[in-house]
Formats: sequence, structure tokens, C-alpha cells
Amino acid sequence: ARTLTAGSMRGKTVIITGANSGLGRAAAAELLRMRARVIMGCRDRARAERAAREIRAEVGERAEGEGELVVRELDLASLRSVRAFCHRVLQEESRLDVLINNAGIFQCPYMKTEDGFEMQFGVNHLGHFLLTNLLLGLLKNSAPSRVVVVSSKLYKYGEINFEDLNSEISYNKSFCYSRSKLANILFARELARRLEGTGVTVNSLHPGIVRTNLGRHVNIPLLAKPLFNLVSWAFFKTPLEGAQTSIYLASSPDVEGVSGKYFGDCKEEELLPKAMDDSVARKLWDISEVMVGLLK
Repeated sequence: ARTLTAGSMRGKTVIITGANSGLGRAAAAELLRMRARVIMGCRDRARAERAAREIRAEVGERAEGEGELVVRELDLASLRSVRAFCHRVLQEESRLDVLINNAGIFQCPYMKTEDGFEMQFGVNHLGHFLLTNLLLGLLKNSAPSRVVVVSSKLYKYGEINFEDLNSEISYNKSFCYSRSKLANILFARELARRLEGTGVTVNSLHPGIVRTNLGRHVNIPLLAKPLFNLVSWAFFKTPLEGAQTSIYLASSPDVEGVSGKYFGDCKEEELLPKAMDDSVARKLWDISEVMVGLLK
């Protein structure tokens, strides 16, 4: 349930990746309702513009300075696109109060990004890793500010195999998704450690099982689809319900100053030991810096 006042994000700028559908779209609408300036970082500009028009119609017209939706092209499967997006943000925006790393790809067939990375690891982890690092200066200058990382409970089934991060030896779409989500949590923890004392907080979350188009690569037998649809409508969260923890971490005074934690249903939750392994988190950070070109 919404617990924040309509103007609680007035004057604040928020970037949401993958904001044209699902969780990201729901979060964009709610933060706009709170009067935030929301930058929608989306791969498909036409779809994003259409979503922005729909959101504006839902939320209603605002007076000047009373919240704004801005569409910017961002393809997390392209480091070139990530750099171009960040360059434009740094040129045009005087502040950045919240970065929500929301976009993701789920259990796709084996594909590679523009830069040759396995798609799920490349989009879910590496694209957001570069994005966040390039925007860190602006986040620090805007402190107190927040980074929100959308992970998944499926991290529990993942392992960080440093010998095959690109899945060239073997590929299992379910395992690779789980690995990318484990990488999200390890990244958030290490980033939180590095940002201690800066006024920038970093937290990760799982949204629960949500009815979105994230599962478009999952093959459900034709005869089972009616049953699956019935179950999903009965038991899965709506996008707005699933986005509540992202919205909470982005805007609630309850988590001001809280960093390096993992949340579900707007409450802090325990992690498995493998998601709290600081040595693995540091090694993953170091390797990711080289993979995205931050270090030679």
C-alpha cells in the first residue's frame, strides 16, 4: 500500500532502467505520482515513449516543476549505449538522487551482447555495473542519494564460476539467470562497502513472483498455458505490488542511511552465505572492471 505523500519526491531525479514495462513502469508511475523527475532508460525508444504517454495519462497533468517523465535510450547489452546514456545524463542533469537498476533478461537462449558477453550476465550484471560506476560522481555530488538493485530470490541457485563467467564451456539458461542475480547482490554489497561515508546508500531486493513479460523466453506447453495463466492471475503479484520494495528503497525515510542490505516485501531479509562472501564480491568487482573497460 502507498504510505508516502504525493509530494515526497518533489525536486528529486530518479533513473529507472527498463522503465517501459513491468516493475520499472510501475515504479516510474508511482515516483512520478510523488512528483519526482523520472528518467526512463529503455532499449526501445518507441515503446518507452508510448509507455510514458500512458503513465502521464494515468497520473494526470501536473503543474510545471511537479514531476516529469523523460525518455532516454539505453541498451544494457551494449557498453557503447551505456556510455552514451551516461554521457548525456552527465551533460544534462545537475543531480541524481536515485538510480534503480531494474532492467533484466530472464532465461533466454544462449546469446551474446554486442561486446561478446553471455546475454544474461552481460545485461543483468555488467551493463548495470558500468552504468552505476559512470554515474557515481553525480550520485556522490547529490548525496544523500540511493542506488537500488533489483535481484531475485533465484540467486540461491546460482554460483559465481570465475573460470566460465561467459558460459562458453557450458550454458544453462536457468543457472545463468540465477548467477546474474547473485552477481547483482554481490555487486550491491561491495558497492555499499566502497561508498561508506559518502552519503550514497546501496541496497538490493527481490520483488517476488510478478506477472510481467520477463518470462517471454520461457517455453510453456500449449495445453498447459490456460492453467499457467490461471495460476499466475491467482498467485503472482501485479507489477505495482512487485514494485513496492523498489519504491520503498527509493523514497522511504525509513531506510535513510541504510546500506548494504537485502530486502523483500519492504523488509530486510537474510542472505545465504554465498551472497555475503566479501572476497568473492571483491574479485567479481575487479574482473567486472576489466570486462567493461574501466580498467585495462
